[in-house]
Amino acid sequence: MNNETKKYLYDIKVSIDSIESYLGETRDFNVYQGNKMLRRAVEREFEIIDEAMGRIEKICPDIPISSKRQIISMRNRVIHGYDKIDNEIIWGTIVRYLPILQEEVNELLD
Repeated sequence: MNNETKKYLYDIKVSIDSIESYLGETRDFNVYQGNKMLRRAVEREFEIIDEAMGRIEKICPDIPISSKRQIISMRNRVIHGYDKIDNEIIWGTIVRYLPILQEEVNELLD
């Protein structure tokens, strides 16, 4: 794996860690949904994750990340569909896919 790919993986790791920090230990969808600043911060971290994943896909398309296509397509929804962002979809991604992505990225960086 080249250094550029490692840099993008590290960017993803930092954004995942930031999302985890923003949400804290008591993850609560109602708190997330009711806090515009929190939602925007999480959405921005997803933009970074998605952009980094898109760049990784171009330079290393065979990288073993299970949900890379879904991650890249989420970026388009967040960036271009800002007025149609579904908080439940973002939350579902946080709960279901972010832990898997975190594990895969950590393994690739080790």
